[in-house]
Amino acid sequence: MVDDLLDIAVTNWEPRFTANGVDASDYKRITKSVETWDGWCAAWCAGALEHYELAESALRDGRTLSAGEHFARAATYYHFAKFLFVHDLDQAKSAHTKSLDAFERGSELLSPRAKREAVPFEGTALSAVFRAPSGSGPHPTVILIPGLDSTKEEFREVERVFLERGMATFALDGPGQGEAEWTLAIRPDWDVVGAAVIDHLVTMSEVDKGRIGVWGVSLGGFYATRLAASDLPIRATIALAGPYDFAASWDNLNELTRRAFQVRSFSATPEDAQLRSRDFTLEGHTAKIKTPLLVIMGKKDRLFPWQDGERLTRESTPFSTLVLLEDGNHGCANIVYRHRPLSADWMAQQLDCANPQ
Repeated sequence: MVDDLLDIAVTNWEPRFTANGVDASDYKRITKSVETWDGWCAAWCAGALEHYELAESALRDGRTLSAGEHFARAATYYHFAKFLFVHDLDQAKSAHTKSLDAFERGSELLSPRAKREAVPFEGTALSAVFRAPSGSGPHPTVILIPGLDSTKEEFREVERVFLERGMATFALDGPGQGEAEWTLAIRPDWDVVGAAVIDHLVTMSEVDKGRIGVWGVSLGGFYATRLAASDLPIRATIALAGPYDFAASWDNLNELTRRAFQVRSFSATPEDAQLRSRDFTLEGHTAKIKTPLLVIMGKKDRLFPWQDGERLTRESTPFSTLVLLEDGNHGCANIVYRHRPLSADWMAQQLDCANPQ
């Protein structure tokens, strides 16, 4: 008997995973070992442990850079173990804790190192990771925003393309994401979240306060666009595969995504979640965009139609540009070579660091 939820995962997620640090051979080996969706988290945790043990071995041998890379990969695998695994929160929380531990152990060993930051927010704090390129600061800085169930630990390859072009990165777990997913519900008013992040960034001596950009993927692309529509001091924004109106896509979303939204929005029932999804819209906000916006969509996106990007671009002209990729899936994860370098080059130009030394 086919497990429909497992089939959704295995059929659709390989490009997403391998574009963000999972070895292609590991993906095939681990997913082949899973017989039901209930076994997904445990199988990926076992795969993560292999890399965690490689990290510890490298550390004992004094190979610190390799240890950092192994720890970071283990953190990514643990993250993907609980990716949309919302029906068993005990397993998910355990995998999440292990992901944080692996990333924490490797963060200081990476090059450049990853430094944890705590952003004060409504009586608590949002967690972030700051990485800066070589050379003296302050540096132009790009805020990286995850989607519905991605986290800051997933962004090492995204960080790399910005770091190589002279920009620092600030990968954030916002409300309902990563470290905040257990205590804060996801919310559409990211101007409030962005204001807290900007208030924190301006206290950091490594950050050039006049050269701040934003990049967001999937639902993070929606959040990024809401920031672009705010009056915050953001120079430029990239929205990758974000929805224009989340509720309009509800019926096209797979069961795992709908379940995750229900949990992350703290909705009691699927019906409540669908009602909550109506708040996640760009209606009434696009006309407020007054800074450069790069919109990237894939024509083969199964979650959010490419026409969402076309509408966003049309309504925010002349400040926005649409890059429409014919073969791109959701997040265009299957063709990252077509948009990641382009995005980083575009942002570098907007932040006046087009020719880093």
